[in-house]
Amino acid sequence: MTSTTSPPTAGRRSDGPPSRTAPALRRSGRVRDRGASRVFRWAATGAGALILVVLAAVAVFLVLRAWPALTTPAAELTEKITWLRGADSLAAFVGPLVFGTVLAAALALLVATPVALGIALFISHYAPRRLASGLGYLVDLLAAIPSVVYGLWGALVLAPLVQPVWAWLNRYLGWIPLFGGDVSPTARVILTVGLVLAVMLLPIITAVSREVFLQTPRLHEEAALALGATRWEMIRTAVLPFARSGIISAAMLGLGRALGETMAVLMILSPGFLYSFKLLVAGQQQTIAANIAAQFPEANPLGVSALIATGLALFVITLLVNMAARAIVARRKDFSGAN
Repeated sequence: MTSTTSPPTAGRRSDGPPSRTAPALRRSGRVRDRGASRVFRWAATGAGALILVVLAAVAVFLVLRAWPALTTPAAELTEKITWLRGADSLAAFVGPLVFGTVLAAALALLVATPVALGIALFISHYAPRRLASGLGYLVDLLAAIPSVVYGLWGALVLAPLVQPVWAWLNRYLGWIPLFGGDVSPTARVILTVGLVLAVMLLPIITAVSREVFLQTPRLHEEAALALGATRWEMIRTAVLPFARSGIISAAMLGLGRALGETMAVLMILSPGFLYSFKLLVAGQQQTIAANIAAQFPEANPLGVSALIATGLALFVITLLVNMAARAIVARRKDFSGAN
């Protein structure tokens, strides 16, 4: 009689219980770190949590220290704080400062971003290797210059140089509201501040953009050139689309620097507390950081609380700017290697 043997059951070994493969173990989450791997995992987790704790601590500190000014009636606040008497309330005082801060940072970003991208492209795709290396170090050294030095340079050197240019703009383009009004004879205006801040942003935007450009896949560049594209067409079709998220990140990083700059603005700008787009007229705008530095030494306790309230506004603006930048970058993370 012929006997039949049933085939082994699928997924089982003939000599024991079913085996669990490594991918199954990973999916079940039962693979455990051991030794140095566990220490590194917990250290990395702790470092990430520490960032959130510090951010929350800064926010709590600002709210607690600004609370007296936020809860004090407007009449009492303007009576006890001498430099606040021109405003009807704390919000009316903070508003022009927020406007001046955003305007100065926007001007700096508008000037610095195209120049920084040009420098980064020259270093990464045009300059000889030896020249690119030296120029990269030179641009990076700009980040090591203190803000006070930039302020002295802007007030003593740049302002006298650009004053004739501002006068020319006012004479021939004064019909544009941005360049209208009585041009300042000292050039201590918001446009001069924007130029100085732009120079300060150059090393940040250039360094990040340069590294992102260098990460462009070599195959993409060679494919564009093989199809007959010129070097600029290759950059426009292969490099810039790949680096778009990185460029946005670099610009937002520079914008954060410009929003919080203090000494350079304080030493150059002739301050004012107006909602004014006149870039060549003195006594129109002021930034939050420069105002805090100017008023803090002589401020009473309630005045210090009011200044911290303006710092809280700057903190919120910076946080919103970075969140918006992160959202923009995240939308294109599948198309760029910048993340």
